[in-house]
Amino acid sequence: MGSIQLTIDGKSIEAKEGLTILDVCRQNHIIIPTLCHLADLTPEGACRICLVEVTGARGLVASCNYPAANGMEVITCNAAIREARKVNLELLLANHPQECLSCQRNMNCELQSLAAQFGIDSIPWQGEKRQAKSDTGNPFVVRDPDKCILCGRCVRVTREIQCCNVLEMTQRGFQSKVTTAFDEPLTETNCVFCGTCVSACPTAALTEKPMRDMGLAERKVKTTCPFCGVGCNFDLNVKDNEVIGVTSNLTAPVNGRLTCVKGRFGTDYIHSPERLKTPLIKKNGQFVEASWEEALSLTAEKFSHYKSTYGSDSIAALSSARCTIEENYLIQKLMRAVIGTNHIDHCART
Repeated sequence: MGSIQLTIDGKSIEAKEGLTILDVCRQNHIIIPTLCHLADLTPEGACRICLVEVTGARGLVASCNYPAANGMEVITCNAAIREARKVNLELLLANHPQECLSCQRNMNCELQSLAAQFGIDSIPWQGEKRQAKSDTGNPFVVRDPDKCILCGRCVRVTREIQCCNVLEMTQRGFQSKVTTAFDEPLTETNCVFCGTCVSACPTAALTEKPMRDMGLAERKVKTTCPFCGVGCNFDLNVKDNEVIGVTSNLTAPVNGRLTCVKGRFGTDYIHSPERLKTPLIKKNGQFVEASWEEALSLTAEKFSHYKSTYGSDSIAALSSARCTIEENYLIQKLMRAVIGTNHIDHCART
């Protein structure tokens, strides 16, 4: 693939063929605001926030899906461009609930952030607003169509990345909306509740139900998912030293924004009162708490007893998919090198 030469804001720039204007700008640290664009999805050009001026083009163009060409002259920001972007934002906000202070995405909403960036403090447009019913009939995802800005990110992420095609754009004009087939609740579709659509949503049209009414996280801690050996990374949202939920971390090398339902929503066990935090030893028919030293000594004693009495092959181990690769390696090393048996299996085989 060859290269092209174009001019952006008076500066000559060399770029690869096949890129969009937005791609070239981002590679050269030129900031263009977007709402419908995500780097890992095909460009849509739906929000019209990334408008730029191209010499010879008819009107302003969406930089996210306009191909950069050799000799092209582009202006990314002037009074007319800024005004067009601001008007498009105002039109989106005119049909958007004005409840930022009580919204789950307050201070973490791309629409809110852009409104502040463009100094929008009132909406000049009046008219009918959508009144749609929220889908709250599942334990994982809240779908609020009234807060949808029709950017299409959730549609494309379910189609292109998760490949389940749960959501789609329907109807026309003012009645346009993102919904499921036949407007069924998510529980009646083939949705696996991975939460990938939630990670793509720029507003609170899709939110994590377990984090509802929990407020803003005080900090985020990147960690590795404990549920299987794939090694997915995500962010634990922490408040008052407790995990209140999970959000995607786009720097994760294995999974990117993708998670499974267990990784994203299976965190309630962390602070469960039923969770075991200390070893238990059965004494007089009852389990009682013990120290790690006592528990490990008892385990080693029992292993030695059964090995000397019945032989190494009387002992077997079942490894866990929730352990890391290194931990699974250690258990098979223990069984083969220390116990002296090949009787080891893994729960994932079942």
